[in-house]
Amino acid sequence: MTTDSEQSSSAHDSMKQYQTEQEHSPPSGLQIPAEVTFEQAIALTQTWLDRAMRDGVSAEQTEQAIAQLFATMNGARGFFVAFLTDNRSLDPALLNAVLRALAEAPETVANLLVKNLAMSSAMAIAHRRREDEINAQGSENVRSRTFNLICRLSSPAIQTEIAALKRSLESDEGAYASFLTRWGYDAEQRQAIETACNSLHSHFR
Repeated sequence: MTTDSEQSSSAHDSMKQYQTEQEHSPPSGLQIPAEVTFEQAIALTQTWLDRAMRDGVSAEQTEQAIAQLFATMNGARGFFVAFLTDNRSLDPALLNAVLRALAEAPETVANLLVKNLAMSSAMAIAHRRREDEINAQGSENVRSRTFNLICRLSSPAIQTEIAALKRSLESDEGAYASFLTRWGYDAEQRQAIETACNSLHSHFR
């Protein structure tokens, strides 16, 4: 989902301002608007990650924040953009809280994670074609984090989405056909996506 994070300069400035405001919000929890924007959700997730690394946040606060973010698609998309591009390691107890919270929104989580897996697999190839190794590594890191998160969750909804993506790759029809067409993935990129799907299929056996 790395393309979601390519914002205009004004949107970027707005997001940074919002994140600064959140840094000064009460330590008991983040202030998440009911109609959170995509940019706000990214900033909120980054603030939560920063707090988790610096001061620590409770499992309860984490689950509440994620539940509020996943009440809207903007919140869910923004969460994954920030969470999957952050290379820091969470405390195991906090990671378990994240997993519990994500398990409460199985369909949304499955759809977004599978799309993130596909996009990061394809973008790693696109970046290398442009000899942009830094961004290629970034895409590979996102792919790895997404793959590991999918394996940790191992929900029936995710398995259903992986199977649907494989069918669309093979037939150019089905639930993910328009997604694949919209991004214009070529044969090499589609093969990379299918390889990732096959690896997950082996894990789920």
